[in-house]
Amino acid sequence: MQLVKNFNFSFLYKYGIVVPIRLGLTLCLVGGLLSCGNLGRFGMNAIGANITQIQELKPEQDDGTTVYVQGKVEKRIPLLNQYAYQINDSTGKIWVVTNQTGLGEGEQVVIKGKVRHQSIPLAGKEYGEVYIEEQ
Repeated sequence: MQLVKNFNFSFLYKYGIVVPIRLGLTLCLVGGLLSCGNLGRFGMNAIGANITQIQELKPEQDDGTTVYVQGKVEKRIPLLNQYAYQINDSTGKIWVVTNQTGLGEGEQVVIKGKVRHQSIPLAGKEYGEVYIEEQ
């Protein structure tokens, strides 16, 4: 019992182990704090994917380009086997067609999907809309 009572960690200092342990714990703490933050203003989300601003999406991108958009759900419309959500990222609004059912209005989301364009010509004018089909 006497041996356990007088035990100390001075041998860690002797062999130079304390500094790497402190450095590792500090890096884990900083990494954890950064992963909880909103990095959207830097063009990236928490998982590191490049976020495309909605105003940059054009009908010409209807070649199956995969994009990430981040924004707030403003509206939701139930479809037959899917939902359509209107996402607003302060640069614009876009509709997202998805199988997700649990997204609520006002919720911040990151959506990965393909850019699509539905052409609607009426009386010689184009009323088509760009939307995203979630993968």
